Amino acid sequence: MGDKKTTFGMSQEDKARLLAQFRGGAAPSPLAGRSLHHNVSPDLLRFDTLPSYTQIQVQKAVAHKLGIEQPYYICHDDLSQDTARIAGKTYLNFSCYDYLGLNGDSRLKEAARAACERYGLSASASRLTAGERPPHRALEKALASLYGTEDCLVFVSGHATNMSTISCLFSSQDAIFHDSASHNSLVLGAVLSGAARFSYPSNDLEALRSQLEKHRNSFKRALIVTEGLFGMDGEISDIPGLVALKREFGCFLMVDEAHSLGTVGKTGRGVCEHFGLAASDVDIWMGTLSKTLCGCGGYIAGSAALIDILKYQAPGFVYSVGMPPMLAATSLCALQCMLSEPWRVAKLQENGQKLLSLALAHGLDCGHAKGFAVIPIMLGDSLTAVLLSQLLKDEGVLALPIIYPGVEEGRARLRFFVSATHSSEQIEEAVEKISRLLPQARAKSRDFAG
Repeated sequence: MGDKKTTFGMSQEDKARLLAQFRGGAAPSPLAGRSLHHNVSPDLLRFDTLPSYTQIQVQKAVAHKLGIEQPYYICHDDLSQDTARIAGKTYLNFSCYDYLGLNGDSRLKEAARAACERYGLSASASRLTAGERPPHRALEKALASLYGTEDCLVFVSGHATNMSTISCLFSSQDAIFHDSASHNSLVLGAVLSGAARFSYPSNDLEALRSQLEKHRNSFKRALIVTEGLFGMDGEISDIPGLVALKREFGCFLMVDEAHSLGTVGKTGRGVCEHFGLAASDVDIWMGTLSKTLCGCGGYIAGSAALIDILKYQAPGFVYSVGMPPMLAATSLCALQCMLSEPWRVAKLQENGQKLLSLALAHGLDCGHAKGFAVIPIMLGDSLTAVLLSQLLKDEGVLALPIIYPGVEEGRARLRFFVSATHSSEQIEEAVEKISRLLPQARAKSRDFAG
């Protein structure tokens, strides 16, 4: 195992040597030399001995040695749309979720201002107790209408929406079958539920069928969970196939529309519209408010019984402060703009298809992307991804690297988020620079590995 490569293509020995150069002597434990109860080693009371900390330090050491700036936690000067300003410099921006170009729209700002004046900055309590406000109910009613479901519930966090919903509804007697490319929040929700968990290769319904045939009858209830538009890969789930399987094997089906609301379907209603499905074909519709809807939080749409359970038992809702009313009002306004201005969805889809087709024409690997808002440039090793991101930033283009452990080692990529406000010229410029700079990034990565 000593030569196993896990980070930036480096062996364990390489990592140890590199850390020694940049780490210096570790600070002594304040408990050094003192006896501890139960023979607990002082090292176990230091956070810098955790493997996760070591991994972070390896990545920082590699970046320092190569002169790479920190690609994450970049502070933007102001509004981030098709362009962004950082430290006074303007960049062509492919790193934000503003799919329909509504962030900063005057109508949304006015909706937020009016709600803020009337309800203040905070809900000031859990909605179960004293945090309920009219904007919450108005947004939920509009989302339920969008999906054609009986009811909807809005959570203050998108991540907590998935974790709380799945862990609230399922238990150790149940089974959860999730797509291997599912978001971290879906996987953690399955883990927290205590249910048996089965992961099937992404969008491989034959593999899922085999798992269902083997395991379904051993459990009381079962859930199949997937994303509508995969946020890492830009691929659309085979929802009709999943609907058929859930009916055949007697399962619930949950679809996460974090990236498909506003981006997929003729008017942005997501995969239900894209495939011409009835809302009732899916038992649990989930989405986030932080992307197309320019707010923060998540929602679940479905039957009245489902929402009633979550309103009184989902921990991420019951024990959390309610969403700020001004954010609920903002997301409602964004939803109304999406529905009244279908040109935004059409323009976004046109831009996504343009970026994908140009990238493929330049010989770039876009994986399984379908040209809907999220388009990865697959690069393989993490170091090449970080280097290319830095080279692009040096030439005025923002696109962040997704590396291990965010994706499997060997599956690193730059992830491009397309907006309805990007121009054809901006897209062409970005693809030209990727194609031109990629050989430099690969060469530098090889030199470092050597």
